[in-house]
Amino acid sequence: MRNQKELERKELHRTIWNIANELRGSIDGWDFKQYVLGLLFYRFISENLTNYINANERKAGYKTFDYAKLDDQSALEDKGNIVKEKGFFILPSELFSNVASRATSNEDLNITLENVFKDIEGSATGTNSEANFKGLFDDLDVNSRKLGGTVEERNERLAKLLKAISALDFGNYNEGTIDLFGDAYEYLMTMYAANAGKSGGEFFTPQEVSELLAKIAIIDFTTEDKKNKETVNKVYDPACGSGSLLLQFAKVLGKNKIQDGFFGQEINLTTYNLARINMFLHDIPFDKFSFAYGDTLKDPKHKLDRPFDAIVSNPPYSIKWDGKSNPLYANDDRFSPAGVLAPEGKADLAFIMHILYHLSNSGTAAIVEFPGVLYRGSTEQKIRQYLIDHNFIDSVIQLPSDLFFGSTISTVILVLRKNKTDNNVLFIDASNEFTRHEIKNKLSDNNISVVLETVKNRTSKDHFSRFVSHEEIKNNKYNLSPSTYIEGADTREKVDIQILNGEIKDIVQKQMKLRASLDKIIAQIEGDGVE
Repeated sequence: MRNQKELERKELHRTIWNIANELRGSIDGWDFKQYVLGLLFYRFISENLTNYINANERKAGYKTFDYAKLDDQSALEDKGNIVKEKGFFILPSELFSNVASRATSNEDLNITLENVFKDIEGSATGTNSEANFKGLFDDLDVNSRKLGGTVEERNERLAKLLKAISALDFGNYNEGTIDLFGDAYEYLMTMYAANAGKSGGEFFTPQEVSELLAKIAIIDFTTEDKKNKETVNKVYDPACGSGSLLLQFAKVLGKNKIQDGFFGQEINLTTYNLARINMFLHDIPFDKFSFAYGDTLKDPKHKLDRPFDAIVSNPPYSIKWDGKSNPLYANDDRFSPAGVLAPEGKADLAFIMHILYHLSNSGTAAIVEFPGVLYRGSTEQKIRQYLIDHNFIDSVIQLPSDLFFGSTISTVILVLRKNKTDNNVLFIDASNEFTRHEIKNKLSDNNISVVLETVKNRTSKDHFSRFVSHEEIKNNKYNLSPSTYIEGADTREKVDIQILNGEIKDIVQKQMKLRASLDKIIAQIEGDGVE
């Protein structure tokens, strides 16, 4: 069954790759992604709504009912109830399948799609789901010149896109379509991130790194065997990007085990829209996620919320922020406990303090960081001192280099907790825990397992992991680099001096015998010459 699923997934990936290569043309890949993902999302919510309505009607006795064939006027009669349940509404005539079937003959296809997207967003206006639908299609500009110089060219390309996405085989909806839609999204994000350098990679954390972060964040450190928590109240990412990190909790814990849902904030509007789309594509209900658009450090949208049991994040590395230029930060509950602010040119530790503020007393945060955060001096050293002196640092994990799209740097995972029972910090050097996959390094299942078991069992191992006391860290001026505390393995060839001396002695004896033989031969030759 698993092999069959993998074959289906590979076939899906191959088809998506072909679509992207065939249709993107002159459009930059990262821009073109917006159209592929946007129309994929349009198809998903159309089928999601259709199947929801059909199931209810057939349960009521209408065995052949098909919402896609219903007239718009009849459909409108139950619009209020549908929006209340699903968070949105789509007229039968505006469903993806119906628009796609008429696309090639529709001379006003761009206008049709523009109206459809406005209607979908408008259906949520004034309801509890408005925030999660408002502006969701803003990046899907069907009138953009990127699609073509004329309306005819744009519509021709849009029709090809609709046809190609319509042809994608997601199997039987009730037998895993949701997973396949989500997988298609993740594959597209990975594909475009890998080919877009920093412009794409900064929005997407490789899935295996996301998996490791989520699995660390759900460890129940209060139990003797360090089992995973059965439930968490809610999960949070203050720099959520496309939401891929948060969705790992749905995979490793189960979305129904996250009681109050998924929360995040994102400063990039395009990526903020992608995050919301990603939630829907993974069938997260509109009332189970709350994503906000804006600058997390300057204007946090979830500051007054109840603390989070699990936080994961891959915040931007060493970006600028207002820092001490903004007098309000000095008294901000997030940053003031450390007594100093992160430097204006490096906001890394400002994100750390923000995350710590939002972490519950029984929670765990796992954060990807640039190595400089661990050893830079000045105010950053003072913030590290605050974190260590108050026993908030649980683990520091050195990751392999070349894991992330658009960069070959090696990163670290900083694990924060507020309920530690000892004042030691676990350092792990996992820089060699990787497999080479095509042009990048990758964490295999075994690599992830090795790191997780070390974090859970708090084990020390030569050249790999070590518990370090508060005093030793203090003596090292609060340097948190794993290489400071873990001695690297000596990979030089070990030589036994006694064996080596014996080998040299044998060589000298052989040389002496050889010289003696040569001397005899030379003497004989010279003697023959004299005669």
